[in-house]
Amino acid sequence: MEEQASLKDIAKLFLKLGIIGFGGPAAHIAMMQDEVVTKRKWLSETHFLDLLGATNLIPGPNSTEMAIHIGHEKGGWKGLLIAGLCFILPAVFITGIFAYFYAEYGQLPSVQPFIYGIKPAIIAIILAAIYPLAIRSTKTNVLRILGILVLIGSILSFNEIFLLFGAGFFMLGYQYFQKNKNQGFSIVPMAFFSISTAAISNDLNTRLFLIFLKIGAILYGSGYVLFAFLDAELVTTGLLTRQQLIDAIAVGQFTPGPVFSAVTFIGYQINGISGAVYGTLGIFLPSFLFVALLNPLVKIMRKSDIFGSFLDGVNVAAVAIILAICYVLGKETITDWKTIFIAIISLVFTFGFKKVNSAIVVLGGSLLGYILNLI
Repeated sequence: MEEQASLKDIAKLFLKLGIIGFGGPAAHIAMMQDEVVTKRKWLSETHFLDLLGATNLIPGPNSTEMAIHIGHEKGGWKGLLIAGLCFILPAVFITGIFAYFYAEYGQLPSVQPFIYGIKPAIIAIILAAIYPLAIRSTKTNVLRILGILVLIGSILSFNEIFLLFGAGFFMLGYQYFQKNKNQGFSIVPMAFFSISTAAISNDLNTRLFLIFLKIGAILYGSGYVLFAFLDAELVTTGLLTRQQLIDAIAVGQFTPGPVFSAVTFIGYQINGISGAVYGTLGIFLPSFLFVALLNPLVKIMRKSDIFGSFLDGVNVAAVAIILAICYVLGKETITDWKTIFIAIISLVFTFGFKKVNSAIVVLGGSLLGYILNLI
């Protein structure tokens, strides 16, 4: 049974996650699963999976949208706003501080020894959280086979939207033919909108807002896809240097919270505090709107056998894609005995001591990374 939650509880949880949420969207979602399913029992695993699947179907930052979904489930539109803002604002504030000092001194502090240890710990956290979701999502042989195929496709760099919708439509068709019904059906994916920013306004803040609003409304994929968009929209037009963009990528990686908070850093470099504010508003606003529109449809789909099977396909694909992210992160991160040691210790804690807070694992990994780099 799902427990109740007050607006204060929602605020406290997502403020905490916004402060300790290192490691990118997959890690954030793992932490949310641990907090709202395992510890607080606000959502069942099935409900959490449905929201995760729905989140992957819309553009924008997945972990931010997941926070907004959970807030809406537990506190209505007030919970939606509180969860989203509490998750986003710590990252925005921390990134804003880095942006100020970068603008003043032209360089970033050295944090590589700490990041070195955080990454293996993050992989352990993701695996521990995704394990029960993987069990729940692969409840039939067809879903197990589909999950394996999506995992292979994701590792081979197939487009994740193709994999998600493909898995969903496959299961929808499979369920339809299993029931041998003669009635037709269709799903119309959410249309994306594009805004031209070329000649709408000469005001720089308005231009920044519209650029980031467009990106937030149409962007699928990881933070790296975001930076490819930013390179096209900002570097090639002369608003930002490529070095500033590279440094923004670094800030997005080593600060907690959503990677999209790097836009705060970028906005500040282009037009100071006002640029940071307008850019941040633009990039995150579509997420609130998309979740508000999509959230009521999730329960309706789950109650339908046919459309519920579409969700089942999307859910197993979402889990497979997260596992593929772990595989890629592992190849890039666990490269020597030190990172192997940190990963093993982190796995022991995440699987063996389930009540240990993920923040402790992240902190322990960063400290181990720092200490081992002194050897």
